[in-house]
Amino acid sequence: MVGVGYKARAEAEGRLLFLKLGYSHEVELTVPPAVRVFCFKNNVICCTGIDKQRVHQFAASVRSCKPPEVYKGKGILYIDEVIKKKQGKKSK
Repeated sequence: MVGVGYKARAEAEGRLLFLKLGYSHEVELTVPPAVRVFCFKNNVICCTGIDKQRVHQFAASVRSCKPPEVYKGKGILYIDEVIKKKQGKKSK
């Protein structure tokens, strides 16, 4: 997660994921039974599991909470993802 104040925490043995994403409330996600979630730092989320399809589906649902934006690069992105930033509005 890239952004000022963006934090994540996992509770209940990796069954619940709480995300602070700059909204007025925390985003709460329930983790599917075949997926485990760990938070190494407060901005690094690790999703593991036996079923690759379910892990990728859950990772995509986490990413959809705050997808990366192209002007500043803030948001939730995968570890190997590179965002091409757009040029901002030119001032005279």
